[in-house]
Amino acid sequence: MQREWIVKHCIRLFLVVLTAFPAFSAAYGDSCTTQAQMTAAQREDYAQAARLVAADIQNGDLQRLRDDILPAAASDFSGIEQTAEALRPQIEQAGITVDSLYGFEALAANGNNHGAQFFCSLPGSPMTVVLTLSNLPPGAYVLAILHATGVPKPQQISLLLAETPGKQWKLAGIFSRPLMMAGQNGVWYWSHARNYAQRGMDWAAWFYYRIADFLVQPASFLSSPNLDRLRQETERVHPQNLPGDRPITLSANGYRFDVTRVDTTAELGPLDLAVHYSPDATEAVELRNPAAARRQVVNLMAGILALHPELREAFNGMWVYADEGTTTAFALELPMNEIPGGAQASESKSNSAGL
Repeated sequence: MQREWIVKHCIRLFLVVLTAFPAFSAAYGDSCTTQAQMTAAQREDYAQAARLVAADIQNGDLQRLRDDILPAAASDFSGIEQTAEALRPQIEQAGITVDSLYGFEALAANGNNHGAQFFCSLPGSPMTVVLTLSNLPPGAYVLAILHATGVPKPQQISLLLAETPGKQWKLAGIFSRPLMMAGQNGVWYWSHARNYAQRGMDWAAWFYYRIADFLVQPASFLSSPNLDRLRQETERVHPQNLPGDRPITLSANGYRFDVTRVDTTAELGPLDLAVHYSPDATEAVELRNPAAARRQVVNLMAGILALHPELREAFNGMWVYADEGTTTAFALELPMNEIPGGAQASESKSNSAGL
């Protein structure tokens, strides 16, 4: 998929004063305060600092954003600037709400590569949110998770704020992800993934679980028991016949397609499947004729649906890209109800013998 959770959309983490690690290791500091444990004055102080940064991004006020950056991060402002400029069109007209706040303190310089963990226990709940960070200078920090809604593509924005010696809160890092995809949130995709898994529809379940994972986790350095459970469910349905390091060879109606990638996209609004393949020499010649190229690509679409008919239910349509090196020679999108059925298809993992 040209999915929204890849660098294609410039969704990136610029933590200039730290590096995030998804794996958990020995804790270096474990003091963390959730917003429910903060005083009203603390919550308002942290939330106001986060809202000011969000306003800078919405207004495209790069000078004010630069003024709001932690001095240690100012030397890499260009990275934060790029992130802010990519995010601005998505949230310019959005309503900003503070969804979650986490306060924590780094007690001493941490030079190991395993990362420091901060355990944030939610009052009255067994749930513990874990923040895993490394190379974090001593000091007080706040992670503010904001929701930008009321726009076509709602976003969740994670801001890392650091307290300066002058008791001001400055931006140390910014990370954004979509809050929804094709009009649905992560919980919806998780629920539907479970339904597909129970019905033995592993391809549909796998892609829905992957989308749920991306939408439910606001930042790569944050984890929780819910996220761990989601990933365990995901791995239980991991299809064995997806292309990875090597392509999948799919035979359909006389063609042999080397399928290199299968993903999802919501570029046009609804959720589509996105399939990439590498045409062989004969197929490449055929792609120069528009009618023949369409016939070739539709045969690939029909072949995939013959093997995995549940994809008709899970996706609005299918994109197919015929890639020659780094360029796309031909691309076509069709709604599922316009892709013919009845193709005779089979697939196998490619190997050095070209199966």
